[in-house]
Amino acid sequence: MLINLSNHPSTLWSEPQRKAAAAYGSIHDIAFPVIDPAAKTDDIEFLAEQYEQKIRTLLATENSGAFAVHLMGEMTFCFALITRLKSIGIDCIASTTRRNVTDNADGSKTTHFEFVQFRAY
Repeated sequence: MLINLSNHPSTLWSEPQRKAAAAYGSIHDIAFPVIDPAAKTDDIEFLAEQYEQKIRTLLATENSGAFAVHLMGEMTFCFALITRLKSIGIDCIASTTRRNVTDNADGSKTTHFEFVQFRAY
């Protein structure tokens, strides 16, 4: 099982990303929490503890196969949760992308991210 903890539901992933995720079996999406930029470190640690428990519960229902947590989002929360998960032997991965930017005539930019691979933290 691949637990996708990000702001990008797997239903919106590109075909190459879904194909790479298939190595883990099923994909289970967990919405990334809204992180208050004014949150204190203790608040982030508490939130990471809550999400660790959610992940442990999900993994306890999985009987076999590979599993990992795809974790992308606010960096201090990710660091806190990755530290917790890795300490108990849960693999954590990030998605890597090519960032393709088009400069538009009106001065705005259009950015398209192209999935390349999953990489272990």
